Amino acid sequence: MSGQPVRVVVADDQALVRGGFRLILESEGIEVVAEAEDGERAVSAVRRTGPDVVLMDIRMPGLDGLEATRRILADPAGQPPRIIMLTTFDLDHYVYAAMAAGASGFLLKDVTPEHLAAAVRLVRTGDALLAPAITRRLVERFARPDAPTAAPHRELGTLTPRELEVTALLARGLSNAELAARLRLSEATVKTHVARILGKLGLRDRAQVVVAAYETGLVSVGSAAREP
Repeated sequence: MSGQPVRVVVADDQALVRGGFRLILESEGIEVVAEAEDGERAVSAVRRTGPDVVLMDIRMPGLDGLEATRRILADPAGQPPRIIMLTTFDLDHYVYAAMAAGASGFLLKDVTPEHLAAAVRLVRTGDALLAPAITRRLVERFARPDAPTAAPHRELGTLTPRELEVTALLARGLSNAELAARLRLSEATVKTHVARILGKLGLRDRAQVVVAAYETGLVSVGSAAREP
């Protein structure tokens, strides 16, 4: 897998944005297999090409990026791609909803070429694209612990005390290295804990762990700011 180029679908209603992202990605050896100007075409392009990663604009005519993300990730056929949401705002309730639906993170549209290529490669490996401070603010603003949900992964009772501790620290924005230092563990052990948490909760990546931690009340709004 590592020797194969990352395959990407770019979905945005502005042709200039799509063209610019294509030029940037292809100059970095990343293959753009399709472009789409709205959500319906994005879903079709993903089903047709089977990309590794989708760059998905939130606001598009017709079917928006949020609903397109839900449809793509709910498709039982094959392995769904990783999805990065594109937005012009760093605090957008659509981004939060997309994270809850399974998107692997978000980027602002004025992202640098280097950051864009690095982000695509990062989520392709299975990690989540989280800017901890922004993500924490996003979740604290929009998470609703009292909101009804039927999602089975909202139950944290299957986690061990150590896994609950790791989950809470993930929600506060700590990286693997920071987790390792805080818990006096190796980074390899931290990665094992994170993998077990994802497996037990049926989640795709760290972005959903952050959302689940707030929505279940494991971490409360404002508590991250009080963390030493």
